Amino acid sequence: MAQALRSTRVLTADGLEPATLIVDGEKIVAVRAWNDDGDAAQLYDFGDLLLLPGLVDSHVHINDPGRDWEGFNTATRAAAAGGVITLVDMPLNCVPETINVEALEAKRTAAQGNVWVDWAAWGGVVRGNADALPALVQAGVPGFKCFMIHSGIDGFAWVNECDLRLALEKLRGKGLPLLVHAEVAEPVEEATAALNRSGANWQKYSAYLASRPDDAEVEAIKLLIRLAQDYQTSIHVVHLASARALPILAEARSNDVSLTVETCLHYLWFAAEQIPDGATEFKCAPPIRDSANRERLWEALESGLIDLVATDHSPCPPAMKRREEGRWDLAWGGIASLGLALPVIWTAMHQRGYSANDAALRIAKWMSAGPAHLAGFLGQKGALAPGADADIAIFDPDAAWTVTEGDLYFRHKISPYLGAHLFGRVRETWLRGERIFSDGKFAGSPRGGELVRK
Repeated sequence: MAQALRSTRVLTADGLEPATLIVDGEKIVAVRAWNDDGDAAQLYDFGDLLLLPGLVDSHVHINDPGRDWEGFNTATRAAAAGGVITLVDMPLNCVPETINVEALEAKRTAAQGNVWVDWAAWGGVVRGNADALPALVQAGVPGFKCFMIHSGIDGFAWVNECDLRLALEKLRGKGLPLLVHAEVAEPVEEATAALNRSGANWQKYSAYLASRPDDAEVEAIKLLIRLAQDYQTSIHVVHLASARALPILAEARSNDVSLTVETCLHYLWFAAEQIPDGATEFKCAPPIRDSANRERLWEALESGLIDLVATDHSPCPPAMKRREEGRWDLAWGGIASLGLALPVIWTAMHQRGYSANDAALRIAKWMSAGPAHLAGFLGQKGALAPGADADIAIFDPDAAWTVTEGDLYFRHKISPYLGAHLFGRVRETWLRGERIFSDGKFAGSPRGGELVRK
């Protein structure tokens, strides 16, 4: 029987307005006036809370199966608590890595009965696996991910231009994106060697920042632009950190190169000047750069040059962060943030003077529709519209709170966001017409499913 969910601030295509969502089964079937419940069997009135489309996070590391760094159950609980209803898992931190159909099937087995939200898995492109890609396409992965520099995982070998061309030849005409960690090795190797020769203090964040220069991103993106032109295949730059690449990307966009770009939560929130020496919970690659760079990323988001925002949730066990030593060169790189994206971005936009209406529209574009489009699920996910899954985040935009370990639902409670003062909090999360999270508690049992791209 149909349900009706209403508020004075439902995000429609025109912005926040009084409306009622009519939900039948798993789908939104209509968006009606606030006082029109369509004779639904059940009415939920959320007053003035915001009803937003559930977020889609297209860049997360769940690490399942094979590693105890995270897992489907904890990762998807963290997502549900933050209004995220779809995760797309990266292929490198599981054992086996998702570089063939057999590994994908192992991942599917690990997910059964353990996922609170919907999910999909990117396939992996590594040196020597080009012939395995067509079978992964047939198995339903939404696209592929590769590294142009060592990933930190020996079983997920980074690729050079020759490897990329072999892979792109296999993917030509398939309509699937190739996601790329866009840093090349040579500038990083040269900078690191120079730092070591000079006796750099690796407890200093400035040393780590200098070891991953902007040139590594810029040179990688120049190559990707050429490849996108040569193969007429969509390439997606993950976690753009360097604003120095923006003019190159703008020129490519003006030439209709099929290239999309994401940046991440941490590049929009933190700045190098604020990072304490030895605080390795901030380590990620590419690194967090300075505040001027951060503001240029915000400008690129606003202009549409950057298409979407993801978390790159990349957790690890506490020992791997080497916090006691504070050595940036030895610590594992990766920032844990799953479940915090909506309030963090909301707070950042509040600080920048966005109205609630403008912030809601942009969040829906950058963090729901944009990643849903990248993964090929737009229409099913990413909007509060008839025919879409009834995935809804009930958001209190005025709630003020401070992040504590008790607010983190992912496995290891290590995050640079601990202690952050935020505005806005997810009160409820609905997945395909059912409430799965409400005021700090999870409802029912895991009922998420895999999304397979046809």
